[in-house]
Amino acid sequence: MKNIKWPLLACAIAAAICIGGIGIAIGERSILGFLLCIVGIVAVMGYGFTLKKKMRENGEL
Repeated sequence: MKNIKWPLLACAIAAAICIGGIGIAIGERSILGFLLCIVGIVAVMGYGFTLKKKMRENGEL
């Protein structure tokens, strides 16, 4: 097994938290919470993909 890529792991955990937040916001009937979690998941996933591309270009993956 290769080394753990900590920044990518942090992005994956943050994305999972945002997905969980979507479920909680739906349960609480909070439109604001739902929208914030959607924005959060888009931002975290976008950052994760760009980070992975940058790491691949630098030969770190």
